[in-house]
Amino acid sequence: MGGAETARLGGAGTRPVGLLAPRARLGAFVDALGDLALLTVDTGRIAVVHRPPARFVLEQMEQIGWRSLSIVGLTAIFTGMVLALQLGSYLERFGAKMFVSRIVGVSLVRELGPVLTALLFGGRVGAGITAELGSMAVTEQIDAIRALGASPVRNLVAPRLIATLVMLPALTVIGDVLGIFGGWFVAVTELHVKGDFYLNSLLQILLLQDVLSGLGKSVFFAYFIAIIACRNGLRVEGGADGVGRATTGTVVATSITILVSDYFLTKCFLLL
Repeated sequence: MGGAETARLGGAGTRPVGLLAPRARLGAFVDALGDLALLTVDTGRIAVVHRPPARFVLEQMEQIGWRSLSIVGLTAIFTGMVLALQLGSYLERFGAKMFVSRIVGVSLVRELGPVLTALLFGGRVGAGITAELGSMAVTEQIDAIRALGASPVRNLVAPRLIATLVMLPALTVIGDVLGIFGGWFVAVTELHVKGDFYLNSLLQILLLQDVLSGLGKSVFFAYFIAIIACRNGLRVEGGADGVGRATTGTVVATSITILVSDYFLTKCFLLL
C-alpha cells in the first residue's frame, strides 16, 4: 500500500489527516489573535509616546473618510427610505403609521446606522488598507523602512488606525442623519405624514443613550477594521496572489467580527 493510501487511512504511526485541519485552523486563529494584540500594544504605545506625523494622519483621514462619504450617504438614505416604506405600510394596518419615525430613527441610530456603515467601511477601506500595505510588503518597501531606522507601525499603521477611529464615527453620524431624512421623505410623500410631526415624534422618544450607543459601537468597529486590515497587510507573502488572498480575508474577517461583536456590544450598552 502506498504512502498516500496509508496517510488517507490513518495507518500505524500516521495521524489521520482530517484531525490535523481543525488543529491547524485553531492554531492559525490563536496566532492571529496574538498578532492583533501585539500590534495593538505597539500602535497604542507609539500613538501616545511617539506620535505619528500629522500630515500622514490627515492624508489617511481624507482617503478613508472623505472618499467613503458618497457610498455611505447613498446607502443610508435608501435604507431610511426602505425602512419607512416597509414599516409605514405595516403600521398602517393598525392606524399607527404616524409613529413610523420613532421606529426608523431608533433602529437607525442604535443598530442599522453603525452596522451598515461599518460593513461598507470594512469592505472598502479595510480591503484598501490591506492591499496597499500588502503591495508594500511584497515589494520589500516595509523592509526598506526598517532598514532606514524608521518604524512601519508609526508611519503606516498608527495613522490609519487613528484616521479610522475618527472618521467612522463621523460617517456614522452623517449616515444616521441622512437615513432619518430618507425616512422623512418617504413618510411625507408616500405615507402622507406631516414633516414637522415626523421630526417632533422622533425627538420625543430619541434619547442621548441611543445616540451614544451607536457611536460607541462605531468606535469598536473602527478599531476592528483598522487593526485587522493592517495586520493582514503587513503579513502578506507570495506576491500578487498573496495580496489578493489577504484582501479577501480582510473583508471576510472584518464583516464577521462586526456582526459577532455587535451582539455583545448591544448587550453591554443595554446594561448601561
